[in-house]
Amino acid sequence: MGLYLGVEFGSTRIKAITVDENHIPVSSGDYSWISVYENGIWTYDLREAWDGFKEALRKIKDREDIRAMGISGMMHGYLVFDKDWNLLTPFRTWQNTITGQAAKELTELFGFNIPQRWSIAHLYQAILNDEEHISRIAHITTLAGYVHYMLTGVNAIGIGEASGMFPIDSGKNCYDEKMISKFNKLVEGKNLPWKLIDILPDVLCAGDKAGTLTESGAALLDNLLTPGILFAPVEGDAGTGMTATNSVAPRTGNVSAGTSIFSMVVLEHPLKKVYEEIDLVTTPAGKPVAMVHCNNCTNDNNAWMKVFKEMTELFGESVSDSDLYTKLYQKSLEGEPDCGGILVCNYMAGEGVTHMDSGRPLVVRRPDSKFTLANFIRAQLYSTMSTLKIGMDILAKENVAIDSLTGHGGLFKTPVVGQKYMAAACNAPVTCMETAGEGGPYGMALLAAYLVNKTDGESLEEYLKTRVFNGISGTTLEPDREDVDGFNTYIEQYKKLLMVEKTAVEVI
Repeated sequence: MGLYLGVEFGSTRIKAITVDENHIPVSSGDYSWISVYENGIWTYDLREAWDGFKEALRKIKDREDIRAMGISGMMHGYLVFDKDWNLLTPFRTWQNTITGQAAKELTELFGFNIPQRWSIAHLYQAILNDEEHISRIAHITTLAGYVHYMLTGVNAIGIGEASGMFPIDSGKNCYDEKMISKFNKLVEGKNLPWKLIDILPDVLCAGDKAGTLTESGAALLDNLLTPGILFAPVEGDAGTGMTATNSVAPRTGNVSAGTSIFSMVVLEHPLKKVYEEIDLVTTPAGKPVAMVHCNNCTNDNNAWMKVFKEMTELFGESVSDSDLYTKLYQKSLEGEPDCGGILVCNYMAGEGVTHMDSGRPLVVRRPDSKFTLANFIRAQLYSTMSTLKIGMDILAKENVAIDSLTGHGGLFKTPVVGQKYMAAACNAPVTCMETAGEGGPYGMALLAAYLVNKTDGESLEEYLKTRVFNGISGTTLEPDREDVDGFNTYIEQYKKLLMVEKTAVEVI
């Protein structure tokens, strides 16, 4: 029996999963890690990436049966290396909001939204800052791209991952050549010894071969895997999320909700305007996608859950995390549709959509607000998706058609609750499948299976529809009108709360 391995370097866990020939999960392993804030930068130690990778692999059964695999990871950020692949500066993750000047100038130059977290924004900001390492750059890539190169010797990434580094020409499935030329002209006076296209990784599409595991790559993993395993192109957590939820066709979309939250909607036609709140990326096959990406989702909510758990322990009770989340999430269903006047801002970090460079979590209520446990938890959950809603409302005004949204990630692990609120926030049906809690590595495993099993001319869209998800059932919730109206009322107050948030950032 052949197995297909997907590995994801996520924000809080390094996760690995295998699926069999029928695309059914067989075994999984993980390793918990967390970013650290050092010298004004959110970063991870790359040595821990390798340690965590090996720890996750050790929990995978029948590793000798793996036919193909792929690496996924948190997208964007800044990883630059010299010609010998020595790291030139600590990894700057997607969480950092330190590239405002660069993002603004590039957006104006390209006529295309360049968010602060994109790799090209980080690179140009480093150039503007005249950082000493700039002249020594030979390679810029993503976390997953780096791991892939070390394992295979192939410096290439999937097109969806690449679209978070630099804008893509979906007609040619490569970096946008006109924008490459504009960037080169922009930095002419810096006398850099490299051209942008020479330091970017090559671009591949789903189904392309992206190398094999080398002997040196296997040695990096303590020979837990056998040399010769075929590799699918690297994909970011956005692309693997689309794959895991069968959301790669036009008019479909998905919402990934965990440490960060983002929606992906596959477009039928280009947007009429450039929006700072909307990223334009691609599916793993190169189709254009509107992405609303928000840095903050469950972190603040998780912190509150720890406080509630600590409270129960004062009374000698031992409550599992699963029970705690389930009971409190279900309690929120008793709350009022507009949360009774309770407002929560969950910003632990900055937020590009609402133009915040850093965050201060807030709970605000008027004296006459109905401060109940149900309303408070409901407001907490609304806060996880409020910034996303601001972006999704822009797509609605652009008349972007969405037939279905599929939810995945930790926010949807408790049945119904997160799904119900997301349907209200996006005013669209939301479906959750059995794999809702583990989208990324599962999606990467499916891309590895597609690489091996596709027939000539069989698109990724066709493969997923007919071979993977045919007959797979999920639960779909239509938006409830009362919830939609309540969330709309809440979001208008939430926008006013952001003025308080801005002041809090300035003074606290």
